Amino acid sequence: MSFRPLIFLLMVISATMATFAATPLPNVMPLPVATLFGSGRLAVTADFSVAVRGQDDARLREGLARFLHRTEARTGLTFVRRATGEYALTDNSTNAGLVIECTGSGSVVPILGEDESYVLDVTAGQVVLLAPTVIGALHGFETLLQLLQSDSAGWYWPVVKITDQPRFPWRGLMIDVARHWQPMEVIKRNLDGMALVKLNVLHLHLTDDQGFRIESKTFPRLHQLGSDGDFFTQTQMRELIAYAAARGIRVVPEFDIPGHATSWVVSQPELASAPGPYAIERKWGVFDPVLDPTNPQVYVLLDGFFGEMAALFPDAYIHIGGDENNGAQWSANPVIQAYIREHKLKDNAGLHAYFNTRVHAILAQYGKQLIGWDEILHPDLPAGSVIHSWRGPEGIAEATKRGFSCILSNGYYIDLCHPASVHYLNDPVPAQSSLTSEQQKLVLGGEATMWAEWVTPETIDSRIWPRTAAIAERLWSPREVRDVSDMYRRLAVVSQRLEETGLRHQSYLDPALRRLAGDGATSADLAALRTLVDLLEPVKDYRRGGQQPAANQITPLTGLADCARPDSFGARIFAAQVDALILTKTVTTANTGAIVEQLNAWKNVATQLMTGHVAQMPWFQASHLSLDALLVACDVGLEAARNLASGRTPPSGWSPIQLSKLDQVAEPHAAVELAIIPSLKQLVNAAALPTRPSAVTY
Repeated sequence: MSFRPLIFLLMVISATMATFAATPLPNVMPLPVATLFGSGRLAVTADFSVAVRGQDDARLREGLARFLHRTEARTGLTFVRRATGEYALTDNSTNAGLVIECTGSGSVVPILGEDESYVLDVTAGQVVLLAPTVIGALHGFETLLQLLQSDSAGWYWPVVKITDQPRFPWRGLMIDVARHWQPMEVIKRNLDGMALVKLNVLHLHLTDDQGFRIESKTFPRLHQLGSDGDFFTQTQMRELIAYAAARGIRVVPEFDIPGHATSWVVSQPELASAPGPYAIERKWGVFDPVLDPTNPQVYVLLDGFFGEMAALFPDAYIHIGGDENNGAQWSANPVIQAYIREHKLKDNAGLHAYFNTRVHAILAQYGKQLIGWDEILHPDLPAGSVIHSWRGPEGIAEATKRGFSCILSNGYYIDLCHPASVHYLNDPVPAQSSLTSEQQKLVLGGEATMWAEWVTPETIDSRIWPRTAAIAERLWSPREVRDVSDMYRRLAVVSQRLEETGLRHQSYLDPALRRLAGDGATSADLAALRTLVDLLEPVKDYRRGGQQPAANQITPLTGLADCARPDSFGARIFAAQVDALILTKTVTTANTGAIVEQLNAWKNVATQLMTGHVAQMPWFQASHLSLDALLVACDVGLEAARNLASGRTPPSGWSPIQLSKLDQVAEPHAAVELAIIPSLKQLVNAAALPTRPSAVTY
């Protein structure tokens, strides 16, 4: 692979770059490599014109049309079109508002390591977008759309010069369509979101214990018996691949083997390591069914299937999963254990490595490279395989030490509902990395992983976005871009831009709350419920299964936990207020009063919900403990804030009692938890300090 630098582009603008002053780039994500603002603006009006120089092809024209359409939607302007409805371009590049110049088309189907760089030069008279490939130009369009601003004088672009290229060549989003089916419209709108933040790999997890989601014409019983009728036809998949390619995005399929194989053996029980029959799993977890590596017919099926899929998916990589094989069926099968001894494979891990070697050879026969999760790493793993690390940096270190390329997903598991800040500071190659320079070159990038146990087509966007934009920045922007506060500032705006592309991470909520509140709910009821939901977050990590043990694949995910979002905006604002209060030199009625006012407002919301229409809804009985917890938490916070404001020293033992109360109400109910608890603990600890700033009495 070759990652060409921007030398020829830098030369174009280096002569004038020194006349511009560096300032933070507002509301753009990912942040570019270099941004230099000047003074002035370029007005955007209805007679705005575009000229194309150099490479001009269908993908560029389609990307340009999407760019102009979204600009029209944002501004309300109507640009000039031909009689056919196509946007009219001008041959006069001197007077055009936007000039696009690409050196070449790049790969028609995106490939790993393709040059994605671009340069934007906005002056008061014109925008010039330079890129070595069409994909670079597509990225430039997205940056230009994020730069678009308005004031009382109208719409405009600020005068600016941007030089940009990605830090990592593999910047992905994995979507699991096996556990909960996600249809075409979900994938397409997420591809549009990916393009906006410059992600370039869609990893589709197509098979698992709960579903086989791709049509096989060679072995049709695989999808007929393994999918409940929910699967992508090959025609649909070709459409998705083309849709992604038009946006500079690769599609990498995953077919999980030898474990997570229930949906395979539903139709092929003779290929399992224990007798069937088998049925699709409806619950979540690690299950016993696993393919039998000692059965020659397993490789006959895999050869035919992978040959078919290799022809369908143009990308050079096929992901085989390879994770969480518990080995139970292998250990219990005397024939398999005898095979291990006879072939000197040592143990189940050796058998797994033998299986991967056979699969690697099949994929190589069709011109494909193998990717698998951490568990495939073994001394016998063939060279050229790629390790996808989900278990931690140790896996990256070990894999690169052995010379394997890697992709990081540990720390990017967005289904675990951690805040954007946690993902943002998680770096595939951090500044203090112990990897050698040669090992670091083997780290291709990373992927956000959207495992689908707890999402439906209605809610999945809210679990992916906007947090994945922060991951996209980590994978694109320089390592030194790490300002969490500024990330959140820009993320709030980029979230609106993502919604404009058709994503539903915000718009899904109002219908969901109306359903939760019931037909008799007033606007005040709905406002109160929204306030509550904004203070809650779904339980993190793998705790939801313990909170809702009866849930399975057919359980409607329409409860309070499905309305709550992973990164509470209200809790973050409150945390900033508490931080400001604790750090201030003098406690005043103003800065303490804002916290007291907020806590009282939340108490009123809890009281309204507990005594109003919403309390009559059937779901409420399982969720009212969250309101009890909110009342207790607010009372603790109010007492701490008033102690701070008055200058009173709390009695001995006060702090442990208050913290114990907060620990109790921090326990999740109905799979949600109060997001303001950490800030309230800070408030209590500050109020308990023996020496505090001068206080002002109310």
